[in-house]
Amino acid sequence: MSDMKSALERALERAERLGEVSDEDRKRWKYVPEGEKLAARHMKNEGDLLAELDRYDQSSRQFVVEGAQGILVNSIELPRNEHLKKVNKRAMEALKELKRDKVSLENVYTKLRRVLSHYEQEGEQQRRQAYDQVKRDVEMKMRQAMQQQLGAAAPARINVEAQPQFQQEWRRTLVQLESQYLTLLEEFKQEMLSIP
Repeated sequence: MSDMKSALERALERAERLGEVSDEDRKRWKYVPEGEKLAARHMKNEGDLLAELDRYDQSSRQFVVEGAQGILVNSIELPRNEHLKKVNKRAMEALKELKRDKVSLENVYTKLRRVLSHYEQEGEQQRRQAYDQVKRDVEMKMRQAMQQQLGAAAPARINVEAQPQFQQEWRRTLVQLESQYLTLLEEFKQEMLSIP
């Protein structure tokens, strides 16, 4: 039994092999999650992010800001509804308060707003047209299949939108339509995170 080591002993041995943990690492482990919590509360309208940040000294604050920025950037999504538009606006306003290089951030915001606006306007029209096309295609396939099986007894009306086949095809089409926007959005998020 003396040859068996506890999980703690094995973890301590691994830690020794990795080397000493720096003060910076300790601060990052402690304060990044605090920043994440502050940003999450801010996004829920439960706290004033800037006022909360003032509680931290300069050496800790950078890690709190790092955590907060990660949450704020990840909160930005395609504006699929009014709620998400408000979430995006709130996250972008908070990020602007945290970043030092406001000019670079505003340049990214300009590109981001253009893409989000396109998604809302032209993208909405594309989605509507694609929806109608998928509906027609699935309805045609279903009518043909029913005609082959039932002949003249095939029903005149089919609720295509309630059919799993339609739902699956529409989800696949929607993913294709949104993929270009999501790719650009991800690029903008990476740019935002890299701005000091």
